[in-house]
Order: sequence, then structure tokens, then C-alpha cells
Amino acid sequence: MIPFSILDLSQVVEGGSVEESFRNTARTAQAAENAGYLRYWLAEHHGMPAVASSATAVLIGHVGHATSRIRIGSGGIMLPNHSPLVVAEQFGTLAALFPGRVDLGLGRAPGTDMRTARALRRDLEAGAHNFPNDILELKRLFGPAEEGQILAMPGVGTNVPIWLLGSSLYSAHLAAALGLPYAFASHFAPDALMDAIAIYRERFQPSGQLERPYVMAGIMGVVAETDEEARYHFTSAQLQFINLRRNARGYFPKPVRNMDGHWTEMERYNVEHTLQYAIVGSPETAERDLSEFVRVTGIDELIISMPIADIEARLKSIALFAGLDRIVRKAA
Repeated sequence: MIPFSILDLSQVVEGGSVEESFRNTARTAQAAENAGYLRYWLAEHHGMPAVASSATAVLIGHVGHATSRIRIGSGGIMLPNHSPLVVAEQFGTLAALFPGRVDLGLGRAPGTDMRTARALRRDLEAGAHNFPNDILELKRLFGPAEEGQILAMPGVGTNVPIWLLGSSLYSAHLAAALGLPYAFASHFAPDALMDAIAIYRERFQPSGQLERPYVMAGIMGVVAETDEEARYHFTSAQLQFINLRRNARGYFPKPVRNMDGHWTEMERYNVEHTLQYAIVGSPETAERDLSEFVRVTGIDELIISMPIADIEARLKSIALFAGLDRIVRKAA
């Protein structure tokens, strides 16, 4: 069986509030745990009204307290925004609060626009350039204490599992060289997926953390009783991508019955291309499309972003998607 996991941005819906989004994140995590999902990850983004997961480590703690078994972590922490020591202390704290449950997924992008990235007070060029060395520093900080080494407290000796996230071939090469599990962002960057997986598997070097390559792929997922209902809820994601392309930052859109008039033909093409791996439909439709995705990619794990504005529909999608695991077993 290929595990299913959830990626959440704690979206703030039009007409809603940050407080409501945090309550909904806790409810979604609880539903995912009850349905048997393996992980619940939160993503670091900044300066976006629709995304409330900017203080990612804090929100992971919120999810940890709302659940008891599901693994929790980041998908991901944007390491160039932070010093490795601060990240080690934050995730060392989480590892002490929730033993055996915490993952640290790392990304190289700033997770925001350049002006906001500069306000995070890190040298952006140096941060991206130092990314591989910062990962190695994090591994040292999570390892046993060594004489003369800076001490991450909490953090030292926790050996928090590190994942490398990416949307390019660079990340595939780096994850392989460092012997880390690899999560590819095919939910918004589909073009390099197959090449990245191939490079990672071919060049993987075993490490103390991982003996053989392990690939997770991301998709958007909306499952409902009918194809029509699922497509209706998925328009929120389509509208959000259009807004991002137009640099119109607002709250997460509510769905619409028809996308006509909401996008140009070129925007429609771009959005459909970007979201080409999305699994949207009834359980029968989702079964067909997911089976093909797993067969073609051969992934070890699937992480699903469910961009659904209505919390009850989101919880229903969590439950319906969990029922597809038998299909994944057959496809694998």
C-alpha cells in the first residue's frame, strides 16, 4: 500500500478569518488521522492573505496537539529564510513535544515575493547558494553533541528526519547526493516530474538516514460524490492560480459554478497545464486517474493538497480519497 499524506496551507477563505482557518486545519488533521493518512504537513509562505501557515513550526505544534498518531511536519520550511540553528531549535522542540512524529521538509525557494523575502532579513543570494551546506549543518545540529560544536537545545540528538522538497532537477540531484527522501511539487510544477524522479533514483547515494530512494509526489485532490460537485469545488484552486498569475493577492476564493468569464483562453490553458496532475471527480473518476498517476510515476508516497473552501466538503474529500488506497495497491 502506498501511503497517503496531506499538505495544508491553512487557507483563509473569502469572508473567513485566520482564527477560523486554524480551527479548520485542526479539524482537517483530525479527519486525516482518523482516515489513516500517514503525514500532515504545513507549508511556509509569506505575505499572502490566503495562506496562514507562515509561522510554520508554531502551526505544526497546533496540529500536533489536535492529533495523537499522524506524523506532522513541514512541506516545507524555506531554509534560505532562516538560520539552521533556529530551525533545529524549533523542530527539536516539536520533536520533544511529539516524539517520533515530526518530519522536517526543506525547500530552497523563499516562499514569497522578493520584497517580503528581503524583509525576512536573510541574504537571499547567499541563502540559496549555501542551501546544501545549511542542510548538512542541520543534520549535524540534530545529531549527537560534539566537542566545539554549536549546540541546538532542544534539537541535539533528536535526529529529526529531513526531507528535500523540490520542483526542479537541481533538487533531484541534491536529494540523491545527500541520500534524503525526496518530495516533488508536481501539484504546481508538473513539467520536470518524470525527469526529476529518474535522476533521483539513478543517482541516489545511501545515507545514515535512508538506504534506498524514496519518492513522494504532490497532487491537488478534490473528491466528491459526483464529478460535477468535485469540479465545482476545484474552481477555488483555479481562481487562486489565476489571481496569483495576475499578482492579485486576496483571500482563498469561494467556488463558482462556471469558470467562463473568470479567465481568458490563455489563462485557462496555463492553469490546466499547471494543474494537469490534479485528481478531481467522483470516486470512480478519481480511481481511474490516480491509478494511472501511480502506475506512471512508481512513487512511494502521495501527498495531497485539497484546495476546498468549504470545510465540510474538504472533510468529505479526505474521507473519500482515503477509500482509494485499494486502487493504489493495485496500480503499484
